[in-house]
Amino acid sequence: MAVSTRRLQKELTEITTAGTPCGITLLKADDFQTWFLTLEVLGESLYQGEVFALMFRFDSQYPISSPAVQFVNDETYQPPIHPHVYSNGHICASILGSEWSPVLSVIAVCITLQSMLASCKDKTRPPDNDRYVAHAPDNPKKTRFVYHDDEV
Repeated sequence: MAVSTRRLQKELTEITTAGTPCGITLLKADDFQTWFLTLEVLGESLYQGEVFALMFRFDSQYPISSPAVQFVNDETYQPPIHPHVYSNGHICASILGSEWSPVLSVIAVCITLQSMLASCKDKTRPPDNDRYVAHAPDNPKKTRFVYHDDEV
């Protein structure tokens, strides 16, 4: 059994037995390639009452390599309007790229993104949203984001 499969099996077992933190719900995890979870910011924030969905895609190198994580953009869910979230759902967050660590888990990523949304002061898209979305790859991991000090 591949390391990625063992790790994802362990994470899924923890999620299904211990549950998820408040505001995070497992929608679908039928295999060890793609999982969907919902994310809601609790307490007072610009996103109060809004629910978002995240898609996690795992390759055979997980957890050594980060999962490809993006907000779902379909008829049910829309990505949040946030300075680090593109309208196609791609997320510019260093923990999904250069700051990824194998000790991070699916739930840790969800909590970090929940915190990123909770601390947002201005609902705006990234300044280069239209240009990025027009040329973005399907997989956000194929993008080389430039991270700034104020980023998550």
